[in-house]
Amino acid sequence: MKKMLFLIVALIAGLAAGGGTAYAMVKMLGIGGGPHVEAKKEEKETPGKFVPTGKVLVPLVFADGRLAGYASIDVQLEVEEAKAEFVTQRMPLLLHAINMRTYRTPMAAGPDGMLPDLEGFRKLVDASATEAFGPKIIRKIAVTAANPA
Repeated sequence: MKKMLFLIVALIAGLAAGGGTAYAMVKMLGIGGGPHVEAKKEEKETPGKFVPTGKVLVPLVFADGRLAGYASIDVQLEVEEAKAEFVTQRMPLLLHAINMRTYRTPMAAGPDGMLPDLEGFRKLVDASATEAFGPKIIRKIAVTAANPA
C-alpha cells in the first residue's frame, strides 16, 4: 500500500514539475505559439531602403586623447522608403555631427590602435543620426567596410 501511494505521489510530482517547466518556457522564451505573433509583426513593418553615407574618414583616438591614425569607414543607414530622400538631403548634417564626435570619442583598438572600435562607431553614428534627422528616422546602421587610412 505504501509503495503504491509513493508511486502515485511521485507521478503527480513529476507531472507538476514537467508542466511547470513547460509553462515557464512558454512564458519566458515564447516557445510554442510564437509563429503567429511573429507573422503579425512582419506584416506591420514596411520595407526599408538603405541610404549610403559614403566614406567617412574618422580619427582613431586612444582613451588618453592621443591620435593613433585614421580609418575610412563605409556606412549604410536603413530608413523607411518614404524618408530616404529626406535622409539623403540632410546627409551633410549627419557627417558634421559625426565629425564633431569622433575626435573626442576613443575608437582606437588593437595593440597599435589601428583597428577601429566598430560597435563604438555604430553608437556614435546612431547618436549623430538622431541629432541630424530626429528620433526614430534611422532603423538600423550597418558598417559595411572599415579600412586603415
